[in-house]
Amino acid sequence: MEMTTTRFGAQLPDWVAAELAHVDPVLPGVEERMRVAHRLAGRNHREGTGGPFAAVVTDAGTGEIIAVGVNLVLASGLSGMHAEVVALSLAQAHLGTWNLGGPDRGAVELAVNWRPCAMCYGAVLWSGVARLVVAGEGDEVEHLTGFDEGPMRPDWKEQLRARGVEVRTDVLRAEALATFAEYGARDDVIVYNGGARSR
Repeated sequence: MEMTTTRFGAQLPDWVAAELAHVDPVLPGVEERMRVAHRLAGRNHREGTGGPFAAVVTDAGTGEIIAVGVNLVLASGLSGMHAEVVALSLAQAHLGTWNLGGPDRGAVELAVNWRPCAMCYGAVLWSGVARLVVAGEGDEVEHLTGFDEGPMRPDWKEQLRARGVEVRTDVLRAEALATFAEYGARDDVIVYNGGARSR
């Protein structure tokens, strides 16, 4: 029997390192962290790497950047490579653990330029992060971009809080909406959910 594929992977494009070269490695304010997510999300879709989504993982106490992620679905050909999954996976690889909430380290924060989709919601739940910061929530992202965010629970914040994850919303919301509107106005938008279509 011929062996099936036994490995897969994705990596951040070179432009991410170039973008971060102009960013302080310690971002003490939550708005500073979200600004980095917005910068990465905007550049990500303009570079053709993936959708207009980015995430930043930091030490919640100091603001030190642990990892960043951008949506790599188009670049990798892997539907699971959403910004949150990429950022959390890189943070786990960097720290050498699947549990970002381990007892031997400080609290970890994930900042994302919108509420997680159904898949990334699960990734946040199991990652061990202590705090989730999002630019906004609601169906604006779907209306502006055409993406289907999946069947999210209406009580998603309460479910996270019940599992020890602090949630903060509406951090630089207008900036996120501007990025989504820019993406949605493009003539070459690719919507790569299940019934992938382009318009």
